[in-house]
Amino acid sequence: MRLPTRKSQSLKIPHDEGPLYLTQGGIEKLERRLKKIESLELPEAIEDVRRTGEFGDFSENAEYQEAKWRMRRLHNSVLTIKDKLKRAVLIETDKGVGGVQIGSTVVLQTTQGDRKTFEIVGPSETDPTRGRLSYRSPLGASLMGREVGESVEAALIHYTIVDIT
Repeated sequence: MRLPTRKSQSLKIPHDEGPLYLTQGGIEKLERRLKKIESLELPEAIEDVRRTGEFGDFSENAEYQEAKWRMRRLHNSVLTIKDKLKRAVLIETDKGVGGVQIGSTVVLQTTQGDRKTFEIVGPSETDPTRGRLSYRSPLGASLMGREVGESVEAALIHYTIVDIT
């Protein structure tokens, strides 16, 4: 017997099964989110489902359907966060290894003389506007393993590595 598949499950993009590189702050943020969902939001959603279920006819009870949807979404969030925490690998830079690596802070200079500073992080913590660059992004990938003084090109812009910490 084949189990039915929900449309939302068939549209889901499969997540990467490999390690999830996170900073200490990223791990703590996931743990705080999980605790908040499990201690506050989920009990609230369960109570809403119980309360709206008392209204009667489930098929035409929009409040009940909304409460069930919210509860399912929170349960899914809990499973996703637990999976991320299980696969999490703390980013620790190895000071003995030269070159750019995950966890490095890199200062780049463009050919126009502009300086930009980026921290190399995992894909889930990427935020280029705050100077956090994924090691899988085009620029991040081209920086990996490079030394001070080397040049890289990304998006038709030439960068020179000025400093690595």
